Amino acid sequence: MFSFNKRVTHILIFIAIIFCLIISKLVYIQIIDRDFYLDKANDLWQRDFKVSGSRGNILDSKGNYLANNIYLSSVIVAPKEIKDKQMCADVLSQILEMDKEALLELLDKNVSTQKILPNGKLIDDQKAAQIKKADLDGVYLVQDLKRNYPNNAYLAQVLGFTGSDNQGLAGLENYYDDILTAQMGSIKIPFDAKGHPLQVYEEEYIAPGMGVDVMLTIDSNIQDVMERELNNAMQVYDCDNAWGIAMNPNTGEVLAMVSKPDFDPNHYQEYPQEVINRNLPIWKSYEPGSTFKTVTFAAGLQEDLFDMEKDTYMDNGYEIVANARLKSWKAGGHGLQTYMECLQNSSNPCFVDIAQKLGKDKMIEYLDKFNFGTKTNIDMPGESSGILFNEENFNELEVATTGFGQGISATAIQLTSAFCAIVNGGNYYQPYITKAMLHPVTHDVLFAVQPNLIERVIDEDVSFKMRYALENVVAKGGAKGSYISGYKIGGKTGTAQKAVDGQYLSNEYILSYICAAPIDDPQIVIYMALDAPKSNIQYGGTVVAPIVKKVLEDVLVYLDVDKVDSQVEKVKLWDDPIQIKVENYIGKNVKEVKSSELNFVFVGQGEEVIDQLPSANTIVEENGTVWIYLGN
Repeated sequence: MFSFNKRVTHILIFIAIIFCLIISKLVYIQIIDRDFYLDKANDLWQRDFKVSGSRGNILDSKGNYLANNIYLSSVIVAPKEIKDKQMCADVLSQILEMDKEALLELLDKNVSTQKILPNGKLIDDQKAAQIKKADLDGVYLVQDLKRNYPNNAYLAQVLGFTGSDNQGLAGLENYYDDILTAQMGSIKIPFDAKGHPLQVYEEEYIAPGMGVDVMLTIDSNIQDVMERELNNAMQVYDCDNAWGIAMNPNTGEVLAMVSKPDFDPNHYQEYPQEVINRNLPIWKSYEPGSTFKTVTFAAGLQEDLFDMEKDTYMDNGYEIVANARLKSWKAGGHGLQTYMECLQNSSNPCFVDIAQKLGKDKMIEYLDKFNFGTKTNIDMPGESSGILFNEENFNELEVATTGFGQGISATAIQLTSAFCAIVNGGNYYQPYITKAMLHPVTHDVLFAVQPNLIERVIDEDVSFKMRYALENVVAKGGAKGSYISGYKIGGKTGTAQKAVDGQYLSNEYILSYICAAPIDDPQIVIYMALDAPKSNIQYGGTVVAPIVKKVLEDVLVYLDVDKVDSQVEKVKLWDDPIQIKVENYIGKNVKEVKSSELNFVFVGQGEEVIDQLPSANTIVEENGTVWIYLGN
């Protein structure tokens, strides 16, 4: 009897333990881990319709949109909800202009939700209104967005583009994809096991997020002018490619960046890969030619190798280095010159002489200081590092040819950054194109990018000498095509024969020009290059410098740079237009307004001149037009 009672007791205890465990598990499921199991249940009987978040905008430095979003609708269906699939397919096929049989295949799929692709994605407002009016069971419209580039091809390679799912695929869209991408939202609709909506439970809406806005250093006014002039150059000279950069030399900010040919990011699928994936100012590496002489000359001044205005060099037309004859571009050479005149005349033998004076170790030191052979680490994808000789192969001949920009390769961003340091007082700044990250709603600055001074590469007094020398290049040397009366400009042209697979191409050149303005207090540096222009005159000074002059004529006015009364006087050439100083006609009688060298347009009525354009003392070319405003 005792044994029986003991067994019963043990059984009761065991049952009690099991009961307690069951109760504990229920408490755990119902209370402690309730959310976990509720979410799992919701997954089984809720249909999740994704709602696109707002991708961050890309703005220029003034807050103008360079890339933004257009909000449209996309069509999603819940096949189990659709009662009459034939009728539904018939209506949708007409509205979406889609094959009915293809639609029926989508509507018959054994899935909870189905996107109608491609015709049902990003439909316009008119089609969305028609679908809404049709009130079809199981057919839903969800918010979707389309990436928009309002300026079309403008700044195309810089901005890049997004794919159909709004993921950044190229350019800054790809570089900042994590920052620009917004968290998806959703509409959760409850259904029963047979796919019918449950009225007992409410729909759940989870609002989509917003990506962070990215503001660039790009100034659209400067970008506009450079885009215009390089588009014209592509047409006039039938170039293979063309590219340009404008930079603030005092900070490293990129103010404009252009690459031609370009493409429309709104329709990037229609263009070849070599166009959409190559941002030439940072990707293309090539022999810089004579623009690199500014680096060699600055290094020579820094090392006190010569007095540029007193010391002289005899250019006989060539230098012999390691049994190689390195010739001047001018047959017979330039004769006896000061070193500053060597820069003005772009004398190759003189720069061989400077390179030899520098020697291998110093040349390598300055290549490293000015960041050649390595990436500038500008905040953009696709940058090349350029190509230098290996140190063990950098012998006497290689040192000599490097002195005048041959045998090495560099990118436009490297050349521009180096030139900025040469003219800004000697400070090398890391170039950058991102100005700030902005809150998408308040537009408050979340993070601002600051100029990054890498190092001082030359002394301030050397930079001062370089500015004066470069102004003389524009006034008296090969860059006269960019001379503008009233504005001090300093620059250097380049003409480099193209090399492919180690062989120079005959009659194919990359023509380039780099300059700063105003040269006594540089506010902007501009670099432009044309690849294989179809022109009989293959020199940077005769082709590219005049193009940059047109850019500067607009940009210097926009930057509110005042004209000066004195500058290095331009050496006159036989084909230079005659310059005329406009008189002051205000206050004179209309009969006194006369000139055999100018044309006049009279505006208004009356006998007295009350205003004129351009103003008095402005320099215009012969046969230029002066507008005279008349009144009483």
